Amino acid sequence: MTAILLVVHAAATWYLTGLVWFVQRVHYPLHGAVGEERFRTYQAEHLRRTGPVVAPVMLLELATALALVVDPAVPRSAAWTGLVLLAGIWAATFGLQVPCHRSLERGFDARTWRRLVRSNWIRTGLWTARALLAAGLLLQQPR
Repeated sequence: MTAILLVVHAAATWYLTGLVWFVQRVHYPLHGAVGEERFRTYQAEHLRRTGPVVAPVMLLELATALALVVDPAVPRSAAWTGLVLLAGIWAATFGLQVPCHRSLERGFDARTWRRLVRSNWIRTGLWTARALLAAGLLLQQPR
């Protein structure tokens, strides 16, 4: 059962890591090119479309990270490190990213947009670290 848990966990983490890199390098920078007159509509659609793509996988990643902490076959230090990294991601998401997005719902603000892009590097780095950790856990599994 541990092997299945690790694969599901790694898949969720890698999905989100790839997504956050796309968002960081492509999607968020393009927010600045939308134009002020259409930005509110763009931002509303961005939020409407992003939730279903991100939220279920974030919840799956959280559930599997919690399961890894209690799985006796998973090294404690690795499981807890992963959970701490995930706590950082959730804290950055709800403490930094969500407030920026809520502010941008009122219209484009260059300062808020720059804060959104800059602060997203926190999540990008943390998810990248989690992806490497998940790969390490998978590689440690007996064949």
